[in-house]
Amino acid sequence: MIIKSKPAAKAKTAVPTKTKKTSPPSTTFSLYAPDAHEVFLVGDFNGWQPYNLKARKFKDGTWSKSVQLKAGTYQYLFLVDGEWWTDPVNPNRVHNPFGSENSVVEIR
Repeated sequence: MIIKSKPAAKAKTAVPTKTKKTSPPSTTFSLYAPDAHEVFLVGDFNGWQPYNLKARKFKDGTWSKSVQLKAGTYQYLFLVDGEWWTDPVNPNRVHNPFGSENSVVEIR
Protein backbone atom coordinates (compact mmCIF):
# COMPACT_ATOMS: atom_id res chain seq x y z
CA MET A 1 0.00 0.00 0.00
CA ILE A 2 1.28 3.45 -0.87
CA ILE A 3 0.48 6.32 1.42
CA LYS A 4 1.05 9.76 0.14
CA SER A 5 2.10 12.04 2.91
CA LYS A 6 1.58 15.70 2.84
CA PRO A 7 4.69 17.79 3.10
CA ALA A 8 5.23 19.01 6.61
CA ALA A 9 3.91 22.46 7.19
CA LYS A 10 6.65 24.99 7.43
CA ALA A 11 7.12 26.13 10.95
CA LYS A 12 6.61 29.80 11.35
CA THR A 13 9.57 31.40 12.92
CA ALA A 14 9.22 34.37 15.14
CA VAL A 15 10.41 37.46 13.42
CA PRO A 16 12.11 39.75 15.85
CA THR A 17 10.57 43.15 15.92
CA LYS A 18 12.96 45.95 15.36
CA THR A 19 13.09 48.29 18.27
CA LYS A 20 14.61 51.63 17.69
CA LYS A 21 17.57 52.11 19.95
CA THR A 22 17.70 55.60 21.23
CA SER A 23 21.08 57.08 21.92
CA PRO A 24 21.56 59.23 24.96
CA PRO A 25 21.50 62.92 24.15
CA SER A 26 24.78 64.72 23.60
CA THR A 27 26.26 66.79 26.39
CA THR A 28 28.61 69.56 25.30
CA PHE A 29 31.53 70.59 27.46
CA SER A 30 33.14 73.95 26.67
CA LEU A 31 36.18 75.81 27.88
CA TYR A 32 37.46 79.26 27.01
CA ALA A 33 41.23 78.94 26.52
CA PRO A 34 42.25 81.10 23.54
CA ASP A 35 45.99 80.54 23.98
CA ALA A 36 45.80 76.75 24.32
CA HIS A 37 47.22 74.48 21.63
CA GLU A 38 45.40 71.27 22.66
CA VAL A 39 42.45 70.56 24.92
CA PHE A 40 41.08 67.15 25.85
CA LEU A 41 37.99 66.25 27.86
CA VAL A 42 38.76 63.62 30.48
CA GLY A 43 36.44 62.04 33.03
CA ASP A 44 35.06 58.96 34.64
CA PHE A 45 32.80 58.55 31.58
CA ASN A 46 35.87 57.64 29.49
CA GLY A 47 37.90 55.87 32.17
CA TRP A 48 40.07 58.98 32.66
CA GLN A 49 41.84 58.26 29.37
CA PRO A 50 43.56 61.58 28.70
CA TYR A 51 43.89 61.67 24.93
CA ASN A 52 40.81 60.11 23.35
CA LEU A 53 38.28 62.98 23.58
CA LYS A 54 39.96 65.89 21.82
CA ALA A 55 38.07 69.16 21.90
CA ARG A 56 37.61 71.37 18.86
CA LYS A 57 38.82 74.96 18.91
CA PHE A 58 36.59 77.74 17.62
CA LYS A 59 37.66 81.16 16.36
CA ASP A 60 36.49 82.88 19.55
CA GLY A 61 38.98 80.83 21.65
CA THR A 62 36.40 78.41 22.98
CA TRP A 63 37.12 74.68 22.93
CA SER A 64 34.19 72.27 22.78
CA LYS A 65 33.57 68.54 22.91
CA SER A 66 30.22 66.73 22.85
CA VAL A 67 29.75 63.26 24.31
CA GLN A 68 26.72 61.03 24.74
CA LEU A 69 26.09 60.40 28.42
CA LYS A 70 23.32 58.46 30.10
CA ALA A 71 21.61 59.94 33.13
CA GLY A 72 23.95 60.04 36.08
CA THR A 73 26.61 62.04 37.89
CA TYR A 74 30.04 62.36 36.29
CA GLN A 75 33.40 63.80 37.31
CA TYR A 76 35.59 65.43 34.68
CA LEU A 77 38.54 67.71 33.97
CA PHE A 78 40.06 69.38 30.95
CA LEU A 79 43.61 68.56 29.94
CA VAL A 80 44.96 71.83 28.54
CA ASP A 81 48.41 71.64 26.98
CA GLY A 82 49.30 68.90 29.48
CA GLU A 83 47.85 70.65 32.55
CA TRP A 84 44.71 69.55 34.42
CA TRP A 85 42.00 72.23 34.65
CA THR A 86 38.68 72.21 36.41
CA ASP A 87 35.78 73.76 34.54
CA PRO A 88 35.93 77.46 35.50
CA VAL A 89 32.22 78.05 34.83
CA ASN A 90 31.04 75.01 36.80
CA PRO A 91 31.14 75.54 40.59
CA ASN A 92 30.20 71.88 41.29
CA ARG A 93 33.37 70.13 42.41
CA VAL A 94 34.62 67.28 44.55
CA HIS A 95 38.05 66.58 46.01
CA ASN A 96 40.06 63.91 44.26
CA PRO A 97 42.83 61.67 45.66
CA PHE A 98 45.53 63.83 44.04
CA GLY A 99 44.94 66.82 46.31
CA SER A 100 42.97 68.84 43.78
CA GLU A 101 39.37 68.92 42.60
CA ASN A 102 37.30 67.42 39.79
CA SER A 103 34.38 69.21 38.19
CA VAL A 104 31.04 67.41 38.54
CA VAL A 105 28.10 67.36 36.15
CA GLU A 106 24.74 65.68 36.67
CA ILE A 107 22.85 64.47 33.61
CA ARG A 108 19.12 63.90 34.01
